[in-house]
Amino acid sequence: MPELLLLATFVVAVVPLAPTEAFVISSGLLAASGQLSLPVVIVVTAVGCLISDLINYRVGYKFGPPALHRFERRKGGTPASVRWVRARLEQHGEPVLVAARFVPGGGIAGAMLAGTFRMGPRRFTVAAVIGSALWATYASLLGYTGGRLTSDPVLGLLLSIAMAAVLSLTVALLVRRAQRRADEAERLEREALEALVA
Repeated sequence: MPELLLLATFVVAVVPLAPTEAFVISSGLLAASGQLSLPVVIVVTAVGCLISDLINYRVGYKFGPPALHRFERRKGGTPASVRWVRARLEQHGEPVLVAARFVPGGGIAGAMLAGTFRMGPRRFTVAAVIGSALWATYASLLGYTGGRLTSDPVLGLLLSIAMAAVLSLTVALLVRRAQRRADEAERLEREALEALVA
């Protein structure tokens, strides 16, 4: 039974939009009770996430530019949000992709946008390996911690999910704050340049 959950965790980690975190946390709970090896759970999860990132990068690389072109044509130009994401990936791609892995849906979006905006494959792969390994460790340890805090598996799962929700919300708020600061800095820089030209 535990080995089937481990296999399911790998498959779910590979499939985009699948509930990966719940499976990884559950595997971490089993590791806390000694039914699975925590390092194996982390490695299996990281490999599955990495494969998913590489697939999503390739999808973005192949289909992203035409989709983006159609989107820009409909909008009458490149929206500010698209320009912001492109600039962040160009300037700080690796940290942005690693951080995106911790925001719900961020791993998929980050990988597809990295492909769309033609981030180099080596550069992307390094970021994807680091992000997948860190996220797999984080999610596995959430389950493991919940399993160590209580012997009741349902309560352990609920504690782990609550910890994940609090941590994910915190990361999302920090990313949003950083985005606001970057937008403000860009606006000030643009105004300064306009003042110099005028």
